Amino acid sequence: MAVHDRTLVELGDVRKQFGDVVAVKGIDFDVRQGEFFTLVGPSGCGKTTTLRMISGFEQPTEGEVRIGGREMTAIPPEGRDTNLVFQHLSLFPHMTVGENVGYGLKKKGVEAAERDDRVQEYLELVDLEGFADRNPSDLSGGQQQRVALARALVNEPAVLLLDEPLSSLDRKLRKRMQVELRQIHEKTQGSFFYVTHDQEVAMTLSDRIAVMNEGRIEQIGPPEEIYRDPASEFVADFIGDTNLFDGTVVDRNGGNVVLIGGSDGFSVPADGAQGDVAVSIRPEDFNLVGEGGDFAGDVTERYFQGDQTNFVVDPDAEMDEVQVVIQGREGGVDTGDRVSVEVVDGTPVVF
Repeated sequence: MAVHDRTLVELGDVRKQFGDVVAVKGIDFDVRQGEFFTLVGPSGCGKTTTLRMISGFEQPTEGEVRIGGREMTAIPPEGRDTNLVFQHLSLFPHMTVGENVGYGLKKKGVEAAERDDRVQEYLELVDLEGFADRNPSDLSGGQQQRVALARALVNEPAVLLLDEPLSSLDRKLRKRMQVELRQIHEKTQGSFFYVTHDQEVAMTLSDRIAVMNEGRIEQIGPPEEIYRDPASEFVADFIGDTNLFDGTVVDRNGGNVVLIGGSDGFSVPADGAQGDVAVSIRPEDFNLVGEGGDFAGDVTERYFQGDQTNFVVDPDAEMDEVQVVIQGREGGVDTGDRVSVEVVDGTPVVF
């Protein structure tokens, strides 16, 4: 998917207040032409309010929302070049699939022949060719979701806004729909703005991710950068699984390191930090070794999950239990075993 340099949506110091509650606290970001951009964060962080300000259903208390270079404050939802796919699909039960998809075109006054052609085109796009005469109630949850996408896409908006549209689906169907949604994005070459609390969905679909917390943007970047180089403890903990340790920067052998867990613990490079710090190490960035690791402990839990095995290790050192993930089949270690744990070089992140 080619993402262009052209900025399509731009938020400048946007703030939203409801009475005494400040839901969005002065955020800045842009969405580029052809980009799949995801705003991810926990419930109540302000992400849906942000989406509603882009769509026009809410107005900023302060700041600017621009779409295609045009300031949107005075523009109602119907005057914006956007379409919104909701968490709850809201398909019209008294209309056929084709009538649902073509509803927006009919409201715009598009003639019946052209409308039918475009409905067929977009049903084919979402792999529902031949479904135009069916009733939405006869379709599966995934098929209904694709009808909602076709209904939004048929109007060819500059930006498609998606408000957690996969959250009501079961895990297996949700994963399949992630693949299909990414394929639809690649076919249309459109700009998608996706809001979700599901970090797995965000990591799978996005060209870039903005992580939101308590009304502020904590970090924006490609999925791998967000995962491997988190900008804060919150991002490290929210995106994927991690071990967070308290540490202290000390001088050792003429250089600074972060000491974790006291005399029975281990150290990692300080990366210029000073004083008391936090350190994030992903579970897959530990190895279980026979001896000579960075610290020792006892395995208290073991969970086999097919392509990986998860271990919980209770260290001798003065720190909390450690989560360790070993990829592939791991039959040599079990609950109750004593293990030595090593940290993969270059993986810890210091805050």
